[in-house]
Amino acid sequence: MIPKIDLQIGISIYSTKFEGIGGKIRSIPEDFEVSEVISDKSLKLISDQDGYAIYKLKKKKIDTTHALSDIFRKKGLRLKALGLKDASAITEQFVCSNNKGKSIVDYTSEKYSLKKIGYVKKPLSKKDMIGNHFKIKIIDCKNNLSEFTEHDKILNFYGYQRFGSKRAVTHLIGKAILQRDFDKAVDLILSFRSPFDSNENNEIREKLTDKSNYKKYFDQVPPQMDIERIVLKEMIVSDDSQKSIKQIPLSLRRFYIQAYQSFLFNQTLSSAFLDGENLFEAQEGDVCFDFKDIIGKFIKGADQRLAIPFIGYSYYKKTRFNYQISKILEDEEITPRDFFIKEMQEVSNEGGFRQASIACSEYSSEGNTLYFTLSRGSFATILLREIMKPENPLLAGF
Repeated sequence: MIPKIDLQIGISIYSTKFEGIGGKIRSIPEDFEVSEVISDKSLKLISDQDGYAIYKLKKKKIDTTHALSDIFRKKGLRLKALGLKDASAITEQFVCSNNKGKSIVDYTSEKYSLKKIGYVKKPLSKKDMIGNHFKIKIIDCKNNLSEFTEHDKILNFYGYQRFGSKRAVTHLIGKAILQRDFDKAVDLILSFRSPFDSNENNEIREKLTDKSNYKKYFDQVPPQMDIERIVLKEMIVSDDSQKSIKQIPLSLRRFYIQAYQSFLFNQTLSSAFLDGENLFEAQEGDVCFDFKDIIGKFIKGADQRLAIPFIGYSYYKKTRFNYQISKILEDEEITPRDFFIKEMQEVSNEGGFRQASIACSEYSSEGNTLYFTLSRGSFATILLREIMKPENPLLAGF
């Protein structure tokens, strides 16, 4: 049976036949280790000569965004990450300075450490990061992990983190913005409740369902609900929902739209799989990525991976998935044109393509511990979902 949370984020199938071992992940951060992998070409660009400083950021119990904010606040050093890593793990990643001026050798705090490894002539970007290597321990599970052999037959769904995990609301906010229903977007940000959120958060969100309570309960909103405080503050001053949404950092506003696109992509994969489409092999007429991640048409005999449209205002209709996508958009009452937002053009999104299946390499297991590498943009939780088949992913640590 597909868990309710999976259905809420657009995943309605399993792509493997493995029965699942159950269990839990992330019982402690040490059970979930992630290390970023950059290309050999990028590694060779790092030298001891002056330029933009490159650091290794190792952290635990703090996400990338908050770690970098803390570094800027304490050391005055503005750094950019190639990818985002969450708090419920031990993670190691590359971060790069935005300018050639100030740098530090290293810095350690309670939740993270920063170590300078050299310089590059121009800043590294997301394209330099080719994947992530994982070491994950599953506890309280069956002892047949070694029997799982379908790691090359897993669809490239967007994982729970993309939608807010314990509070799967980011895609709903994105849809409200696309439909220009800014009042609804504000209401979702402030008052959407989840059984997996803390009692404290749910209690304050309950109070914020009534606009007349905004000013009364503003001081009771905890500091960790920083986005809610930003929106509330503007709503109290101007009572303008569109203006309040615009106070949210641009990267997060864009993320809301991307989360909804991710929901549509998950629905497309699920629907195409149920309709019997072959999603693991490209065929004549398909759009594909080559081994350099360059998009193009299918070429027989070439090293290519099937790509599926990621809906935006420049949606490309001429694929074998247009039937599924058209039906999904009709059901959602959304059109590709909606992704160009005149009222908030900076969050408009033209869309693109995403690999249909996960590229998993260096896969092995030892007891109840997994080792594997995934290409950039794929989610370890989606691989684990197929292995564990959890009845309740969130309670299982996802």
